[in-house]
Amino acid sequence: MSRKKSSGLLQQLVFVGPSTIFFTVIIVIPFLLGLYYSFTNWNGVSGEVTWVGLNNFKQILTNDPDFGKAFWFTVRFTVIGIIVTNLLGFFLAYFLTKPLKTRNVLRTIFFMPNVIGGLLLGFIWQFIFVKGFSALGDSTGWSFFNLPWLGDATTAFWGIVIVFVWQTAGYLMVIYISSINNIPKDIIEAAEIDGASKLQILKSVIVPLVMPAVTVCLFLAISWSFKMFDLNLSLTKGGPFRSTESVALNIYNEAFQNNRYGLGTAKAIIFFIVVAVITSVQVKLTKSKEVES
Repeated sequence: MSRKKSSGLLQQLVFVGPSTIFFTVIIVIPFLLGLYYSFTNWNGVSGEVTWVGLNNFKQILTNDPDFGKAFWFTVRFTVIGIIVTNLLGFFLAYFLTKPLKTRNVLRTIFFMPNVIGGLLLGFIWQFIFVKGFSALGDSTGWSFFNLPWLGDATTAFWGIVIVFVWQTAGYLMVIYISSINNIPKDIIEAAEIDGASKLQILKSVIVPLVMPAVTVCLFLAISWSFKMFDLNLSLTKGGPFRSTESVALNIYNEAFQNNRYGLGTAKAIIFFIVVAVITSVQVKLTKSKEVES
């Protein structure tokens, strides 16, 4: 018995040990260090670290309007991003599971933006908004293209939403395609025999059976939206006048631009708690809606 236990322990050490070590070094230790620094006023450079307790958190919650403004922007962006990205991803998946000759090509085209890095994608779309749309506006005379896409708070917000949805909808589409393809054909055939319309089949059969995919896609969309940084940095840098500054960019600026690392990590801890609570509630709610096929 002891030999079996030792053999099992050895196997765990061989197969799980390296990943556990890397996870601890890369994730756990930096998180604990960040938690410690959130209670200090360290500037991220000097060797002098002063313990300030909860002062950073008090300042953020009571005397930091920029963080509140960034948080409100992030919440609005997240709500719209989640809804539009999931709806677009689902309906792309729904139509691309039909017997179309070009469906494989279309799947590749819609997925390709996700392969491009966020910073590069942001700079490409910055050129499109500033130069491309301006040229189209001059040639067509359409006022839509002549809007100050990245120069006004409202249009800049929607510009970031457009790029975010364009980048991420294809990834969610792949998850939804996999889930729709796994629905037993006999269930759909039985619904058709009973006289159900396509809309009724979609609403009463397909949507309930893809709820596990909805759980995953909502979780991914929430985490992507809340953590959105690279598009924000490359498209607007939080402008104009910090009106499009996300929480992630606000934390970055606080820690690495203002050299207030303690305050920045305190904001990151608050941000982590909020995102963890929201995603936990979302997973619990959507999993309760799941049904077995």
